[in-house]
Parts: sequence; C-alpha cells; structure tokens
Amino acid sequence: MSDAIRVFAEHVSRTGFEDLPEAAVRAARIFILDTIGVALAGTNGPHVPELIEASAATMGDGPARCWGHRRRLSVPGAAMVNGYQIHNSEFDCVHEAAVVHPMTVCLAAVAAHADWAGGVSGRDLVTAVVLGVDVACHLGVATTTGLRFFRPATAGIFAAAAGLGKVLGFDARRQTALFGHVYGQLCGTMQAHTEGSMLLGLQIGFNARNAVIAADLARRGIPSIVNVLEGPFGYFGMIELQGDLGRVLGDIGKVWRIVEVAHKPFPSGRATHGMLDGFRELQAEHGFAAGEVEGAEARVPPLTHHLVGRPILDDMPANYARLCGSYVSACALLRGDLRVDDFSDERRHDPQTLALGRRIAVVADGTKDPNALTPVTVTVRLKGGGKLSRTIDTVYGNPAKPMSREAHLAKFHRNFRSALNPLPAENADRLVEMLDRIEHVEDVRRIGELLIPAA
Repeated sequence: MSDAIRVFAEHVSRTGFEDLPEAAVRAARIFILDTIGVALAGTNGPHVPELIEASAATMGDGPARCWGHRRRLSVPGAAMVNGYQIHNSEFDCVHEAAVVHPMTVCLAAVAAHADWAGGVSGRDLVTAVVLGVDVACHLGVATTTGLRFFRPATAGIFAAAAGLGKVLGFDARRQTALFGHVYGQLCGTMQAHTEGSMLLGLQIGFNARNAVIAADLARRGIPSIVNVLEGPFGYFGMIELQGDLGRVLGDIGKVWRIVEVAHKPFPSGRATHGMLDGFRELQAEHGFAAGEVEGAEARVPPLTHHLVGRPILDDMPANYARLCGSYVSACALLRGDLRVDDFSDERRHDPQTLALGRRIAVVADGTKDPNALTPVTVTVRLKGGGKLSRTIDTVYGNPAKPMSREAHLAKFHRNFRSALNPLPAENADRLVEMLDRIEHVEDVRRIGELLIPAA
C-alpha cells in the first residue's frame, strides 16, 4: 500500500545543497540566525533552570550545548531545552498559510545532533533546515481543517525528522522509517494554548527530543510504519482531521517553503500581529495618544479569534498574555511597540495597560478558511468623537511586507543582549558574520562555541 510519506522521503534523500535555489539558502541564513537569537531571549523563560536540571537527572549530561548556558546535556536533553527556549517567548518565525513554526523543532534537534556527531557543515545544516521546513509546511498547507492539535509541534517533528535524516545520510527507505518513528512519538495538545501554559513551549522541546531518539532508532534499522499520512490511523484523520495532499505533492522540489516564512517582529502569538500592525499604522499616521482612545475593536478570522481572542485577566501568566490580543494591542498603543519586557510581572499588572486592554474588543468575522490569520480590520474610537479604521491583509514580517535587514539584525542583537547569562559582546557580530557565510563553515559546532556565556 502506497503512502505519500514516501514522496517526502524521496525529496529529502535526493536533494542536495546544490539543488537549492539561492533564495532558499538566503532565507535559511536569515532564519537560522533569527532562531538562535530567539533562543537566547528564551533563556529567561519560565523554569528554564529546572528544565535543565530535570534533563540532566533523567537523561544525563553529555556532549550537546544548551544555548546560552555553560551546561552540556545529552543530545535528546539539549534538543528539548533548546526547543523550549526557541518557542517560550513566541518570537520564532512562522509560515502563515501552514500555521506552523517550521524552524523550531528542526533546528533544535539537528543542532544537538551536530554537537555530538561533529562534521556537520554549514551546507549540511542549510540543506537540512530547508528540507525540514519544506516537509512541515507542505503538511500544514495540505491541511483543510482547523487546528486540532498544536501544529507547530506535530508538523514540526516531521521537519526535525527530515533534517536529521538528511544529515545522517538516510536513503528514502530509512527516511520513511524515521517518519514513522516520529509519528509514533509526536505530541501537542491545544489545551496548553487555551490555558496559556508554559507546556506549549515544552511540547516543542518534547518533539525535538523525540525526533533525536527516533533518528537513532531508524539509524539502527529498527522498523516502524509506512502508512504514516494516509493510513486508517495516519496523520490525516487522526492528528489533522482532513487533508488534501494533492494541493502540495506537485510543489515538492519546485516550491521552497522557506522563502514563504515570515519573521515575527513582536514577541507574541503571530495571530496578534495583524492587530499590532493595524493599530501601530493608525497611530503613526494620525498621531493620537493612547489616552485619547475611547475604545477599539479588531475584527479577525475565526482562527485568529480562537487563538488570541481571550479576555484580559488581572493575574495573567506571561504565556497567556502573549496570546491575548487585547493586552498586546494596549501595550503597543501605549508605548509604540511590543517588547519582551512587556510580559514582566510589573507590566502585566500595570493598571493603565489593563484598563486600555479591556476597552479593546477582538471579534470574529465571517472568514470561511479555517486556517486564515488575515484579513484583520482594526477600528479606533477617539474620545473627541473621531473614528479611524485600517484593514491589514499582509502582516509586517511576511515576505510580501518584510522586515528590513537592519530591522531583523536589530531584533537579533536585542535578543542576544537579553540572554539570562551574558555572552561576550563581540560574539553577536561574529555570529552575524558566520551566518552570512554559513555555507563556508566546515563544522557548525563553531556556531555553538559562540553561544557559551562569558566565564
């Protein structure tokens, strides 16, 4: 019995660095750097030290670096910690049509493996990342129903499987087995999103850890399953209720999904970014202050409302606040931007921010696409009686409305400086230079050497 997973396995096994278009390589350079910076900011996330200790206690110390820490862990343990750090601030890049953070699980898993194995070149890493993003995003784009599980984790583990299989040199048969092994180990409940729990980011880490373990099983020839996607209990039907693989199979090797990936300019759920974009544009154009706002509304697609239409609470956890459209919009209107420190204890309890946020309503519109994040229409009612509106079809950070190089490097440098354990300042520029020429790096462990805190 055939299954489309074989097509993905063949794509991964047969594609080399020389087959990648320059646009895909350029995007990989950008988003590897961006993801590393986000992980450094994530060293400040909830319970990171406890997670490191738990990993050491259950899986031991080992050869793989925890980014931003001096501790080394086992390969699965480091993959778990780094995956959590990448996602815990909601600052990692996203493929909007797929509703997937496609770099997160993949880079955490492949980098941990590279720390242990050695000899993984920059060309190898770029190829692994591009193919991983391809697989995860094709799965997301093929899905025709809304989120049932946390897709960045469940599709993300397939990205990690593609990346790991590539650096391990798997043929299509063994790559298919690896896809089967990760399917047996994936996880990602949306309950964590609903509650605003740190478990959301942990699920990214769990899938990075499990992908590393699955790759070792496949490397040793341990068989798994072959009808991963379309079997009676396959991914489409169990994890995603419905999918149409005909939408993407013809694109494999022709459409490189990494060039469609969007930056996240703000450390909050991507579904909040259309609101932030709209309110900031209105404020920049018309010059009103937050104190002049009588009330505001954001009309959004049902998925956006489901993800970030939650009410403001007096005592919101940081993870909940990052996914609260009213709260982040109030922060942006008050301060002209949204930064990591807007989720500090002090800011989350600021009476002015909470009061303004409660005057901002998030309302579902009639959009039929269950995976759409746009359009978003924001309206501001001013105390003097004026009314201002703006519709956002393309959100800032999307390749069609991109961050400039200056803006994404500024994001990286801010994240680098915000690491819990300060790193040598000169390493930031060294990382930018190295990532700009990543295809010339002989061993990507050189990147990891620049992520160790100063003694």
